[in-house]
Amino acid sequence: MRIDLLELTGKTQTHLVQYDNVLVHQLAVGPLHALKQRAQSAGFELSIASGFRSFERQMFIWNNKFDGLRPVYSYEGKELDVNVLSVFERISAIMLFSALPGASRHHWGSDFDVYAKNLTSDAKPLQLTPAEYFHGDQAPFSLWLAEELKGSDFYFPYREFQGGVAEEPWHISFHPVASRYEQIMSINHVIEAIANTDVRGKEEIISHLPNLYAKFISNTCKFSS
Repeated sequence: MRIDLLELTGKTQTHLVQYDNVLVHQLAVGPLHALKQRAQSAGFELSIASGFRSFERQMFIWNNKFDGLRPVYSYEGKELDVNVLSVFERISAIMLFSALPGASRHHWGSDFDVYAKNLTSDAKPLQLTPAEYFHGDQAPFSLWLAEELKGSDFYFPYREFQGGVAEEPWHISFHPVASRYEQIMSINHVIEAIANTDVRGKEEIISHLPNLYAKFISNTCKFSS
């Protein structure tokens, strides 16, 4: 599998194909479809809330959070006032739940936020919160998914909180593809991706990137077959 560095940072879509109304890495389509069929047999309509996300889209999300136009939450779920935080505190708070543009696993087309559509309703729309998956409407699907992924090529990169990104029981990754991107991801590639962009807090990000990289980017739960 040959990788264009633009794939790594969400600046191209040449490695992707359409599946289930989202863009997916071409090598992940078959396994993802098979997982969806197994979910259906178990009574769940597995749907993708988020698949591929471009650099531009991730930057839009990031900048809105940095500027206080989208809510930023603490680990305990309390909404923060970003205007009273230092630039570095603001960056760290955002990275608890949102990836830095150029460093998102969603750039690769190998990672997906999934849910059971038949467990949602107009009265109870999807929230993508840990409580929803541990104790709420998505809990039956979450329990099934955790058991189903054992021994498969899919896994949870944010299965538990390790001091960086908060746990995301909805986020699954196709290891045969994601691992290839992980092997070539580096601090220098992230710097190159954001250097000539309008990413908010860019100078502070670059100056603290070794620490941010170790805490939030490379600090994932490891795959076990």
